[in-house]
Amino acid sequence: MATEKTTTETTLANGRVLRGTVVSTKMQDTVTVAVERYVMHPKYKKFMRKTKKFLVDDKGNTTKVGDKVEIREIRPLSKRKHFELKKG
Repeated sequence: MATEKTTTETTLANGRVLRGTVVSTKMQDTVTVAVERYVMHPKYKKFMRKTKKFLVDDKGNTTKVGDKVEIREIRPLSKRKHFELKKG
């Protein structure tokens, strides 16, 4: 029992992994990624698109606007930047 890991522990150890689109590359070593998700409205039961933008660490500015990327959660690098590009 002591050696088992729950899915929550695995998620916390590895961090969240999200997919999104690069919308801005104007900062040095940082890109803005828009992550879209579908959410059902609680009253009207209609699905809506919700978009959230994340600041992502991008060493060497390797991405361009419009690229589809995967990002993973890491320790905070600044006030708003706590994701990095997932390798591989």
